[in-house]
Amino acid sequence: MAGSVQVLGTGQLLTLSRKMRAAGGPRLRQNFSRRVRRAAEPLHRDLQQAIRTQPLVSEGRKSGGRGGPSPTTRPLRSTLAGSIRISVRSGANPGARIWIDKSRLSADLRNMPWVINDGRVRHPVFGNRRRWATQWARPSGWWTKTVAAGTPRMRAEVERILGDVRRDLT
Repeated sequence: MAGSVQVLGTGQLLTLSRKMRAAGGPRLRQNFSRRVRRAAEPLHRDLQQAIRTQPLVSEGRKSGGRGGPSPTTRPLRSTLAGSIRISVRSGANPGARIWIDKSRLSADLRNMPWVINDGRVRHPVFGNRRRWATQWARPSGWWTKTVAAGTPRMRAEVERILGDVRRDLT
């Protein structure tokens, strides 16, 4: 799975960035950055919604009187959704990037977005490392499918913004 989706460094964005720097208008750069961020926000929201609604199905309980309260109180899907970030650059390498900020995740959840995307989550039962359970993310590919569906819309919007800014510069 790709760790982020980016619209970066295309020839048009680089040329436009140089022209904006030459024109010197900070207002123009701020407007450009704001509009590119707005173009990326629908994909950002779609990714957050996809992980929040991703079902994790288990095999069910085995016989016996096992169970008990969860050792953690943090909600898994909301935590993962909160780690999805947007960054916009208008400098030397202009563009937008949507990515998972691992620093917002605890050490035991750092790889969880990719594990869920692959479709199989294997974990210890209530922290007991001698008993393991498998859960299935059905359908798998919450990140890749959402990015594939949202990237064309984001690219089209960035192209429209480029045309508008290019017209303002000439």
